[in-house]
Amino acid sequence: AGRYKSIGAAPYSGFSACPSLVHNCREANQPSHPTQPAAAMSGEEATATTQAPQLVEEQKKEENKEEEVKQETAAAEKPPEPTYKCLVLAAHGGYDKVKLQVRKGLPTPGSGQLLVRVRACGLNFADLMGRQGLYDRLPPLPTTLGMECSGVVEAVGEGVTDRKVGDKVMVLNRAGLWQEVVVIPADHSFIMPEGMSFEEGAAFLVNYITAYMILFDFGNLRPSQSILIHMAAGGVGTAAVQLCKTVDNVTIFGTASGSKHDFLKESGVAHPIDYRTSDYVEEVRKIAPKGVDIVLDPLGGSDTLKAFNLLKPMGKVVLYGSANLLTGQKKNLMALAKTWWNQFSISAMQLIHANKAVCGYHLGYLDGELELIAGVVTNLINLYKQGKIKPRIDSMWPFEQVGDAMRQMQDKKNIGKVILVPETPKQEKEEN
Repeated sequence: AGRYKSIGAAPYSGFSACPSLVHNCREANQPSHPTQPAAAMSGEEATATTQAPQLVEEQKKEENKEEEVKQETAAAEKPPEPTYKCLVLAAHGGYDKVKLQVRKGLPTPGSGQLLVRVRACGLNFADLMGRQGLYDRLPPLPTTLGMECSGVVEAVGEGVTDRKVGDKVMVLNRAGLWQEVVVIPADHSFIMPEGMSFEEGAAFLVNYITAYMILFDFGNLRPSQSILIHMAAGGVGTAAVQLCKTVDNVTIFGTASGSKHDFLKESGVAHPIDYRTSDYVEEVRKIAPKGVDIVLDPLGGSDTLKAFNLLKPMGKVVLYGSANLLTGQKKNLMALAKTWWNQFSISAMQLIHANKAVCGYHLGYLDGELELIAGVVTNLINLYKQGKIKPRIDSMWPFEQVGDAMRQMQDKKNIGKVILVPETPKQEKEEN
């Protein structure tokens, strides 16, 4: 009985409490029954039992790593959120007030609208004046400048039937076009003619529409007439000279600094005048004692009175700017006061007696006259296709150098149009 008790004292202690099991056990020296108590585990079994929790933990870690790899791979395969550059005027003042920003996402065109990927933007005097707070057609700050651009249609809104994805277009808007992508009303876009570059497209609308309308709608330019064009080497000036050449035997006087006179002569200006070193009124009178038929005046102030006095009977002065207000980076109160004090004023009876006309032109206030503008653009595109007009590009500047571009224009160093582009021009990339 003691021997059985000893066996029953094995780890399965429950056996000792069961007499029938103990009574039926065989002698210790007899072969054991195939069914043995599982009390004695082998070394391998004990080791496996001990290592089991570690194996489970390692398996979990491995699974977590695999999941992380899957997530990283999915993130790498997923395209990044699109971004686009824009130039924002945060406050009025100097060149540094126009800041480059990068915005996330892409705008979506609504009904009657287009999404355009911008390739080039035009810089105009209105943008310089807007930066200083002298242009009243801008939305409240902060805002984006830019009245014209060119690019490619990327998306078309509901109801648009005359534009499609991939069309190359020129865009005219009151503001907001100095961006890498823009959403605009479809009827503010014009299909670019075959062979026109994006830079030319960005230099076309504002300057040529302005020049065409002040020459032909207001000026009624006809063969054998004479005209004085101020700032003749600028954007509007070069456009006006080219358009004058479409009319027979027009005598052109043009003011510009002396370094630009060779260009003016090559362009068709018969009498270049250096306004910095001579009195342009006297120079015109030497050649045309009776004066001229038309004066295009982008200066304002006292120059408008000079223009009026230079007119022949039945002559016309067309005032289309106030460049005299820009005397530095920031608003100059003395220049404002001087220009206001010298502002040209005349009564209706004086006009009758003088047999002269005074006209005022502001493209920014014609933004609702879509049919009128579209008709002018159609005429201009036809002239471009005939090779009679072609924008003259002065320089191209990436968005990052917008301050330098504005300085180039405000210091009157440009001959032709100053262009902004979202990306660095290819020539500069190759040089770098």
